[in-house]
Amino acid sequence: MKTLNAVLAGFGGQGILFAGKVIAYCGLVEERQVSWLPSYGPEMRGGTANCSVCLADEPIGSPLVVQPDVLIAMNNPSYDKFIDAVRPGGIAIVDSTLIDRKCDREDIAVHYVPATRLADEQNLKGLANIILIGKMLAETEFASADAVEKAIAKCVPPSKQHLIDANLRAIELGKNQ
Repeated sequence: MKTLNAVLAGFGGQGILFAGKVIAYCGLVEERQVSWLPSYGPEMRGGTANCSVCLADEPIGSPLVVQPDVLIAMNNPSYDKFIDAVRPGGIAIVDSTLIDRKCDREDIAVHYVPATRLADEQNLKGLANIILIGKMLAETEFASADAVEKAIAKCVPPSKQHLIDANLRAIELGKNQ
């Protein structure tokens, strides 16, 4: 598999850093080179948060993703900040429940997924981030289904193990968008 450089961005509390961690653990499960670089404002909830994730077969030179292959954007400020940075030929996955803009770039593939609405409708509240990972998985095949299942099992804390099945349902829902 080729190198994958992704940026995930949204408000604090949307699970941006958790989603990035799941992607990074997928790489670890598949014994790839991995970096996960979180960045968030002074407020944990409500402030902006983003993370850079790199998966590669060779050593990673820098954990900072300046020109992502994939952007997952979960709010308008994040979309505005990162959409122009996506490399030509790259992919943007946009939570269209919360982002009211349409991309005018013709050199990238943009997928509008109403992830927050779907999460609410499917009794998966708080898992819009995981729905978007499912869409990323469908578009890039960055990891195997087995790796995703193991990564979610690893990332979900012991006190929330009852949410593993919901996370896996969210992945499947995203893959089918």
